[in-house]
Amino acid sequence: MLCCRCCRDRPGNPTVNRVPIEALQPALAAEHAAVWAYGLAGAFLAETLAGQLAEAAAEHRARRDATERMLIDAGVLPVPAEPGYRTPEPVNDAASALRLAITAETDAAAAWRSVIENSPAEPALRKAALDGLTAAAVQAASWRAAAGSTPLTVPFPGAP
Repeated sequence: MLCCRCCRDRPGNPTVNRVPIEALQPALAAEHAAVWAYGLAGAFLAETLAGQLAEAAAEHRARRDATERMLIDAGVLPVPAEPGYRTPEPVNDAASALRLAITAETDAAAAWRSVIENSPAEPALRKAALDGLTAAAVQAASWRAAAGSTPLTVPFPGAP
């Protein structure tokens, strides 16, 4: 495993397509943040949403782990998770927890959309990114429904 860009760029080291790598690192960071956000949201959500919460968190953990493997296989050190993340607002009840879950999914969708946009010659990576974007958009719609928000979907998930 290569430790950093300076090691990767030395003569004799394998080359990596930097564009997808530079898009994958923020996608991995978004997955780390989503896993953390679901841990926080779970403290405030009703038991009736526990199954949905657990499923969404498991999907993000799986996507995080797969993304880390892709980066390691490419010889790149994956960005680590932060010890904590700044929330867009204080999370102190079910409504704010649902808004945090929606934000986590919206951020993940944006990160995966960027991977799609920055990996035109990487069909397998584009498929993985499309799966991530789709899953985040569907989950965000589900959280919006649970929160009673409308509209449930946005025209172009992940768009700036």
